Amino acid sequence: MLNLPNTLASIRILLAPLMFWIILNPDFFTDMGYHISWNYYFASLLFVLASVTDFFDGYIARQWKQKTMLGAIIDPLADKMLIIAAFLGLMMIDVASAWAIYIIIIRELFITGIRTVAVAEKLDIKASWAGKVKTVGQMFAIGFLLMHWQCGTELLWFAVFLTVYSGLEYIYAFRKALLKDNI
Repeated sequence: MLNLPNTLASIRILLAPLMFWIILNPDFFTDMGYHISWNYYFASLLFVLASVTDFFDGYIARQWKQKTMLGAIIDPLADKMLIIAAFLGLMMIDVASAWAIYIIIIRELFITGIRTVAVAEKLDIKASWAGKVKTVGQMFAIGFLLMHWQCGTELLWFAVFLTVYSGLEYIYAFRKALLKDNI
């Protein structure tokens, strides 16, 4: 059960709260004499490292045929933990809109619940391109907001749009799989 893809997802789970703590504790770096921007750099670095594990755990699981039931559950949960930690931290330091974060978190929790049911029912609902684009959009928004770059807010709202769209697409696919399974 604990293969390389699942280990990478577990690393993502561990990096999420560390990144969250760094976002919320910029004094840790400034008290040591570093400029506040180092806090942003370090949080961004952790986010990028964790995001890279997301790509590789899926790639390795498919290529090496190491897909497991555990992986089907912890991989999306690790993704959500990372995304939610980043967005909550950004909201708490007043860099991101609370409404945007609320919409994203509600969608992520709802779809994670549906995915868990799908796995338990052995329904095959693959991640759509819209879901992959949504993830990339969220990651870009987080990166821009963490670094306090221009257009971060606009990217956040674009990510909200992608999040809602891909969520509706996923609900449709789940409903279709349920109906197909019951026939």
